[in-house]
Order: sequence, then C-alpha cells, then structure tokens
Amino acid sequence: MITPILIQLFEQGLTKLSNEIDQYPDDASLWIPLEGITNAGGNLCLHLNGNLQHFLGAVLNDSGYVRNRDAEFSLKNISKKKLLDEVEATKMSVRDTLEQLSKKTLEQTYPIQLFDEPVTTEYMLVYLLSHLNYHIGQINYHRRLAATKVAATQA
Repeated sequence: MITPILIQLFEQGLTKLSNEIDQYPDDASLWIPLEGITNAGGNLCLHLNGNLQHFLGAVLNDSGYVRNRDAEFSLKNISKKKLLDEVEATKMSVRDTLEQLSKKTLEQTYPIQLFDEPVTTEYMLVYLLSHLNYHIGQINYHRRLAATKVAATQA
C-alpha cells in the first residue's frame, strides 16, 4: 500500500518546509516583498499549512479545521516560531489522517472535485505532495533573495 510512502514523503516535505522557514534571517524577512515574486515565504507557508490541514485533515479526517484561504495570502508579520508551530501541527494532522486511510478509501473518489473530472483519493494525495514540494521551492528562492536583501541593508 502507498500510505507508508506518502507518510514518509509528506513528513520529509514538511521537515524541509520547517528548515526553510527556520533559515530566514529574522521574522521580518519572511514577509519582504520582492520584485517578480508574487508571494512572500511567510504567505506560502501559511498556504501550505492551510492547504494540507484542509484537504487532508478536514476533508478526509473530520479534524474540524476551517480554512481561510484569503488570509493565507493576506496576513503578514506572523513570527517564525508561530509558523514553525503550525508546520508541526500540520505534520501531525497529515500523519493522523494518512494512518487511518484504508486501501478502499484511497481507491474511492476524493470527496471534493477540484479538477475537470473526479479523481481518486490516492491521486489527490500525490497531487498535494507535488503541490507541497513546488511551493517549498518557491520559499527557498524567496528566502535566498530576502537574505541577500537583508544582508545588503546591513552592510
């Protein structure tokens, strides 16, 4: 069954996310707007947490999580510590959800249709994993540019 592999890969991805956020020079650099980059690292972190807590925790595991997608992109100046705490909460939610999924559930149609046609839960989980890693790459890029900008202002 694919579930143990998904648990491992989501945990690796969320650990990478934590490491990226932790490497920002300070809280303010998480939110620095940069030319040519639509979303700051802090907003992408909020987005990834909201996305996974919603599509895994709430939809597949009735966690009670209520998503505010607009806030994921509009909130600013949240501390690095608070973001890292949220990543840990997301990691626990993802693990709890994936551990309880049966093979039958993985083969069933995902409860929410996001694409042109219905997909299986297994397909949706692989999609969410690729979405996570895509945005981690964006965060890495933003972090490196933001750190350069911070260093230039301190020189």
